[in-house]
Amino acid sequence: MKQLIECVPNFSEGNNMDIIKQITNEIESVKGVSLLDVDPGKATNRTVVTIVGTPDEVCEAAFLAIKKASELIDMRNHKGAHPRFGATDVCPFVPVAGITMEETVEYARKLAKRIGEELKIPIYCYENAALIEERQNLAVCRAGEYEGLKDKLSKPEWKPDFGPAEFNAKAGVTAIGARDFLVAYNVNLNTTSTRRANAIAYDVRERGRVKREGNPVTGKPALDEKGKKIWIPGALKCVKAIGWFIDEYGIAQISMNLTNISVTPVHIAYDEVFKKALDRGIRVSGSELVGLIPLQAMIDAGKYFLKKQNRSLGIPEKEIIKIAVKSMGLDDLYDFKPEEKIIEYKLVADQKKKQLVDMSLTEFTDETASESPAPGGGSVSAYMGAMGVALGTMVANLSSHKRGWDDRWEEFSDWAEKGMQYQNELVRLVDEDTNAFNKIMDAFGLPKKTDEEKELRKQAIEEATKNAILVPFKVMEVSYRALELIKAMAEIGNPNSVSDAGVGALAIRSCVKGAFLNVKINSGDLEDAAFVQTVSEKAMEIERKTEEMEKEILKIVESKI
Repeated sequence: MKQLIECVPNFSEGNNMDIIKQITNEIESVKGVSLLDVDPGKATNRTVVTIVGTPDEVCEAAFLAIKKASELIDMRNHKGAHPRFGATDVCPFVPVAGITMEETVEYARKLAKRIGEELKIPIYCYENAALIEERQNLAVCRAGEYEGLKDKLSKPEWKPDFGPAEFNAKAGVTAIGARDFLVAYNVNLNTTSTRRANAIAYDVRERGRVKREGNPVTGKPALDEKGKKIWIPGALKCVKAIGWFIDEYGIAQISMNLTNISVTPVHIAYDEVFKKALDRGIRVSGSELVGLIPLQAMIDAGKYFLKKQNRSLGIPEKEIIKIAVKSMGLDDLYDFKPEEKIIEYKLVADQKKKQLVDMSLTEFTDETASESPAPGGGSVSAYMGAMGVALGTMVANLSSHKRGWDDRWEEFSDWAEKGMQYQNELVRLVDEDTNAFNKIMDAFGLPKKTDEEKELRKQAIEEATKNAILVPFKVMEVSYRALELIKAMAEIGNPNSVSDAGVGALAIRSCVKGAFLNVKINSGDLEDAAFVQTVSEKAMEIERKTEEMEKEILKIVESKI
């Protein structure tokens, strides 16, 4: 999975949009980064910017933005309602996809070090990126705000984590952190009562409600031995919630911030509110996502509800997302558009680059038949493999829903999920093979006037050629592994679809042999003989095993037809 992180820098300027535009221009100058949102606040005199992309590129964009902010924003003249202590006040990083919190922390600290050294801005690391336990809380780091910085920086206990322990009058201090992804999520109720909505919110939020003596609503707050209020925790961890009435929709909602969706994901929050509302005679009519959500969170939700229905999980991604949307009523108030609400989809939409796999079958075959050398045999081989696996996955799904086989739905669902993994990987490799060919062409196009240029060009051609060998070899590996699914479906799957399993085996056999041809032709010009020998030997073994497996599968198929 491609690594994606989100960065949400807060700049201490919310009125001069020319300054904000200059800062966001720096972000948009970095390839691999998408500027998702710019939210200025006049009263706070602060702008919150949201960017998403690959880690190194996001760090570069954040650095350029923070540098530009330090040039344009003078904290000596800043006034605003929001607490602040720097031109770039805070800059949190959030793992989105394919990356751990630990890895995200390393990127945050690396950026903090660079800013401190190159821009001479004092840096405090907070939340998960904190180097000192007491600095995990942002409020503690920012105590005293900009006006108290000069005195604060003079104290040994407040020496910055990075950068000079000196007062930077113009730029102030920046706090750089790493935190979990926060989802703003509202659940709709069939009531107009804010009081009842609040009661449900107290039932579910982590903090819960104040314990009361006697009457649980009007009684005096119960106090502990230190005279502090006693709280009864709610049902959900990492959830903040209140009830409110929305004039626009004419309904009450439970408004929640899910501060760690790995602890309490959206589907669990929805179900728990549903239960608590029902206990109070209120029904949930749907829900609403405010802002964006990671793709995996939607897939997890869809699979959660599919499991409840004893349905196969090995279905296409768009169908899983559709189940999530319908199950949680995310289209109750307005159309839910995945391309606008799911981070990964929005990134693809923003890039507006049409890939081979986005083409219709007619477009793909026409493009293959054209004068262009790509897509060629490698991409077509991967496409054949994907179609072969898709047939096996289809048999698994049909078997999962076969009448009389209800007790086996999970067995076939597991096979279908495995099939979808193979299929998705092969679909990705359709474009990857063409990209590999294009990289070779780019390498051949490099300048070769000087000896240095010739050597760099030679190295680039060698590396691009290795990649052009490894991509079809990967197609061979994935396709061969997928034959286990095809064989299982021929043996135990729905007998009415056994011929589909046979066609799947034939398609995968052709895929493997076609991909091997691409391994061979690209190996001819490579100087690294040891590399070629290693890959070729492995590829020959995969081809041999594929042919054996194909014969076994077809024998099973023929015996059942």
